[in-house]
Amino acid sequence: MRTVDFDYPLPPELIAQQPAAQRDLSRLLVLQRPKGHVTHRKFRDLVDYLRAGDVLVLNNSRVIPARLRALKAGSEENSGNDWWAMLRPGKRVRAGTKLLLADRKGLPTEIDATVIEKNEEGHYRLQFSGTPNIVRVLDSIGETPLPPYISRPGPNLFTEDRDRYQTVYARGDGSVAAPTAGLHFTAPLLDEIRARGVEICFVTLHVGLGTFAPVKSETPDQHLMHAEQFHVGAATAQAVSNARQTGRRVIAVGTTTLRALETVAAENRGRLLESRGRTRIFIYPPRDFQIADALLTNFHLPQSTLLMLVSAFAVPGQTGGRQMILAAYAEAIRERYRFYSYGDAMLIL
Repeated sequence: MRTVDFDYPLPPELIAQQPAAQRDLSRLLVLQRPKGHVTHRKFRDLVDYLRAGDVLVLNNSRVIPARLRALKAGSEENSGNDWWAMLRPGKRVRAGTKLLLADRKGLPTEIDATVIEKNEEGHYRLQFSGTPNIVRVLDSIGETPLPPYISRPGPNLFTEDRDRYQTVYARGDGSVAAPTAGLHFTAPLLDEIRARGVEICFVTLHVGLGTFAPVKSETPDQHLMHAEQFHVGAATAQAVSNARQTGRRVIAVGTTTLRALETVAAENRGRLLESRGRTRIFIYPPRDFQIADALLTNFHLPQSTLLMLVSAFAVPGQTGGRQMILAAYAEAIRERYRFYSYGDAMLIL
């Protein structure tokens, strides 16, 4: 199986540039396995596909305002706290280059960063000075780290992003991209889901820079997956384990949630235990799954690790899921669904 096998043509106008008018009014494509039957609904109709006793698992990581603007300021020695970052434009940036951070109006601040090195993934290690902790100033000068395929005409001109590129249940700071499958939920919808007897619980997986990284290798098995921090708490581990033991469904909201669950299961012979650590799990066909019975997710980029993951989930243990997912994507394109982070959702049952 080659990376190019996961390619598909997408009209640029279907890449969602803004969120839906209301979170739960986005569209929902329901994919029924094993035959790949497709139904078109609204996201708030998700409740029609849930039943009492189901366990719905969501990723509660919070997106931090990690996008910073900087002015090039020559090359000088520096010291401070280190962070890995993407630089745009970055082709001419060299080790030793000094960057002066700007505020949201483009005016220089007293905080600067020196480029230390560049890794194989194209990320730069920066050393900050002018503040004891760069995280503390992100709320004042940082911007929402939107994906590169979402265009904005200038700095901070779409302030709605601060709210809409965040789930309503986000808690722990740490992500540089939203766990987008959760963006469709509203507090009233979650209340309705609970009222129907569905148990809702959470994991935390902080989405890292690598979520934007394309698969450049000829075959998926040659791709080096980025590492991300995760935490599965005791209450969630117990709720999911009880559901598995009693034959109730576990529904993962998002690829990040699924990766956290499968990471812990793989490390514990199929059991879900309280766990904290870093994961590099890369899921692609063929792959069997040990925890989740259904997956709620958005529509993903061609040749991406996330498209490979949903292809594996569509037909576990076999390679036929790719054809099923690409056929569903083709129908979504014909029906003018909106794609990627601010786009519509898919429920794989």
